[in-house]
Amino acid sequence: MQFSSPDLDAFEELTARRRSSLVCDRDREVPRRLLERVCSLVFAAPNHKRTTPWQVAVFTGAARATLGELLAADLVAEVADIAPAKVDKTRVKYGRAPAIVVAGCRPDPDDPHRHREDLFAVAAGVENLLLGVASAGLTALWSSPPVVVPSRFNDHAGFVPGTELVALVYIGWPPSPPVPSPRADPDIHWFADPPA
Repeated sequence: MQFSSPDLDAFEELTARRRSSLVCDRDREVPRRLLERVCSLVFAAPNHKRTTPWQVAVFTGAARATLGELLAADLVAEVADIAPAKVDKTRVKYGRAPAIVVAGCRPDPDDPHRHREDLFAVAAGVENLLLGVASAGLTALWSSPPVVVPSRFNDHAGFVPGTELVALVYIGWPPSPPVPSPRADPDIHWFADPPA
């Protein structure tokens, strides 16, 4: 028996269509209202104990250069013997898309062990964002943040001190629809009670 659901069919098509890509029109702005809508999807992700760990900041226009300067300064302050080329790249790379969304996970002052669950909640929120971006006809690339606690960035963005960055998402308009790429078949292990 085949199960049919129009909503599930549409969702399957959306997830199959979503692709990571940094190929976008750097000069075509993404409207603020559209960014607000897709960013609000981050906060719809599930989280344990209702800790609401998500923190989101959006950088457009000249603020993208500020983002690069802040993260470069954090790298220099936190990483011993950081390669100058890496610092220089960090300063300029956020200009590659018209909008950068930064998602972070606030620390839990009452239960540091809950932080791992909160990180997963923020990651789930970022996937919501990526699916929203794809449904709006935009393209996005989830970039891993520097592995430092970004104190200068956190202060600038109004994030809680100690916030751990989870994703820097480049968002823009693709010049053409993304080309589907092959993915491995799902590797699902099935278990059921033995027959009586």
